[in-house]
Amino acid sequence: MTWNSTMSSGYSSLEEDSGEFFFTARTSFFKKPQAKARPERDVGKERVPQKILTQEELRQKVEAYNSSVTNRLRMSWNTNEVYTGFIKVQMDLHRPITIRAMSTPGSQVYNGVNETAFYLPKDTVNTLHISSCNTVKDVIQALLKKFTVVDNPAKFALFQQFYVGDQVHSHKLSDGEHPLYLRLLAGPGSDALSFVLREYETGEVLWEAFSLPELQNFLRMLSKEEEDQFKLLEKRYVTYRAKLEAALRSTGKPD
Repeated sequence: MTWNSTMSSGYSSLEEDSGEFFFTARTSFFKKPQAKARPERDVGKERVPQKILTQEELRQKVEAYNSSVTNRLRMSWNTNEVYTGFIKVQMDLHRPITIRAMSTPGSQVYNGVNETAFYLPKDTVNTLHISSCNTVKDVIQALLKKFTVVDNPAKFALFQQFYVGDQVHSHKLSDGEHPLYLRLLAGPGSDALSFVLREYETGEVLWEAFSLPELQNFLRMLSKEEEDQFKLLEKRYVTYRAKLEAALRSTGKPD
């Protein structure tokens, strides 16, 4: 599978003969008006198995979807019974990402690789043009490729969200699910379905997902924290000893 993450067009194409998928993405860094935060609920265990649609049912779904689209992000039914369309993915990342930058005069190189870490702007949204064959894993890889992110894809997960009243329901999608199919079933409305890329929180640290420079940095941070805690503890006991000695002197007793 070959990826093309050119930012200029904002679209992707599907080569039907070769079976290779080409992604591009359009990114928006403009912040939208902040709505009041809604409580979020994980509904992973409550999901109902989805019905398998026939090709004719899928074609009718695509037609119905296009009739309700208002932003020109329509789906296309191809002769090989593969349909293509657009999905928007919000980048909800709270930790810095590591990217490989182009080498420039004076740029700083670490371990022979020109890399840098930075926080992605909040509410960054990507528009991807994908096919019904592309999986969640494909989408995650395409998003990381677009930003030249060198972090392990296993450190990220794609979530689906939808609203019921004022409550946000969310669920982590498995690698083999097909986002465009979910988009087709839900319709074009963002309240009915939206996609969010987040860090994959498992409750356990996946150390094998980190690079050697990241692990070395963690060790430096751990050593610094250990040193700070030791100094704080030492200062606490020095203060405690001084108070005890002062109390002893006030009573006239020898040390």
